[in-house]
Amino acid sequence: MPQQPHYITFDSTGDSSEGYISSTQFAHKIPFAVKRVFWTYNTPQDVVRGRHAHIATEQVLVAVNGSIAVKIDDGRGGKTSFTLDQPNQGLYLPPMYWANLYFSEGAILLSLTSSDFDEADYIRDYHTFLEKAQQAKV
Repeated sequence: MPQQPHYITFDSTGDSSEGYISSTQFAHKIPFAVKRVFWTYNTPQDVVRGRHAHIATEQVLVAVNGSIAVKIDDGRGGKTSFTLDQPNQGLYLPPMYWANLYFSEGAILLSLTSSDFDEADYIRDYHTFLEKAQQAKV
């Protein structure tokens, strides 16, 4: 059975008097080797980010500041939403899931991906995504 989107909780060390540290040192929690790391910030609240799916790339998304609503569509009738609002929690997003991201004011998104940037891996048209998702249903 293919992987499904799900939360990943990273270990934290520290306490409320000095703060906390979370890291990807616990690589066993990420189901792929991280090839690329990038962050998205200063996104106006009325802008929807994402609006695409990946053919092969896996991702873990982490809101290191603020909150981010992630609305996911599998292209076969399954839709779900996740809220990222804890910096020690990520969302695993397998390939072939359409994602729309909605940022709160001041939100910063950290993205860990299984591949380097490759435009050919992106499906940026929703109707094309639906067609490909239906073909993959087999």
